[in-house]
Amino acid sequence: MKIPISKPYLGKEEADAAHRTILSGWVTQGPKVAEFEQNFCDYVGAKYAVAVSNCTTALHLSMIVAGIKEGDEVICPSMSYIATANCIMYVGAKPVFAEVNDEYNLDIEDVKKRITTKTKAILLVHQIGMPADIDAFQLLCEEKKIILIEDAACAIGSEYKGQKIGSHSDLVCFSFHPRKVITTGDGGMITTSRKDFNDRLKLLRQHAMSVNDRVRHESNKIIFEDHLEVGYNYRMTDIQASVGIEQLKKLDYIVEERRKIAKQYIKAFKNIDCIRLPLEIEGYKSNYQSFSIYLEKNCKIKRNDLMQKLLAIGIASRRGIMTAHQESAYLDRNKFLPVSENLKANSLIIPLYNQMTQEQVSYVINNLIKLIR
Repeated sequence: MKIPISKPYLGKEEADAAHRTILSGWVTQGPKVAEFEQNFCDYVGAKYAVAVSNCTTALHLSMIVAGIKEGDEVICPSMSYIATANCIMYVGAKPVFAEVNDEYNLDIEDVKKRITTKTKAILLVHQIGMPADIDAFQLLCEEKKIILIEDAACAIGSEYKGQKIGSHSDLVCFSFHPRKVITTGDGGMITTSRKDFNDRLKLLRQHAMSVNDRVRHESNKIIFEDHLEVGYNYRMTDIQASVGIEQLKKLDYIVEERRKIAKQYIKAFKNIDCIRLPLEIEGYKSNYQSFSIYLEKNCKIKRNDLMQKLLAIGIASRRGIMTAHQESAYLDRNKFLPVSENLKANSLIIPLYNQMTQEQVSYVINNLIKLIR
């Protein structure tokens, strides 16, 4: 049996939608992108949504419209994909790495210790789909007069206190990479409650053109565009957006099916004292974009050995969430973060995707238990 770590949930609906868009002749950013943005707003409960080429570009543009610049500091977890830290560097600011808690999300007490007069923002990650405590960080940001930006790359469909992630803060960034819960091949989205942010984000993603292609195409008068500032080519295509529209229709079903598999894992592993499972706090609802297991010190097998043995019997896995400060690009900024380093070194991600059969789920459970015990 061969079980991958993940698999995108795509079908004929997405293929047909892309096909129709291709035949329409309008394949770059256009009416389908606008439709996807509106549908996304409706789903998460946001005022505005801006589609972009990926979540990294979403984070980059969010840094710009938030006014983050050279010499500023932004607090973020090191324990996140490296794009979280990179987007801060893109604007010349300094990522200040903070510790995480047992849910792999920012530890607010550690964050408080790292706030300085140079701190301009906190970049809050909802790691592997598990919501972070947004209210607590919003209160902290209000008190310190700094901005909160949410890196929700993994969190589409997750909920915090009864509301979808994407409706709480002024800047929330999502990913549609194939490893995420829904996909457009690649792509990203920014939600915001502020019209000024929305307008500038849409300007910057398309070379800061004063009039976009769709408006010029639909006009019965000649229009000449101006380029109002230095912008970027961070557009999503209509082909991608047409896929995204169909994926969004399936999102609630996808999340519920993922949660069913996660519940099977939790039930099977909860009484094994040498492993720690994801903790879903009351009022928080995870989409289980990934399922991470932490190996306690009393576990008889080391993480890497376990991953190798799983691979040998056809079960893919991935190492625990990376820590940016231990990557070569950030070694000159290396800080000792014992909690993050320990979680990274002793955790692994196991397969979870909608198309998993009951036979495959049972195969993962039974073999993991056998290897751990």
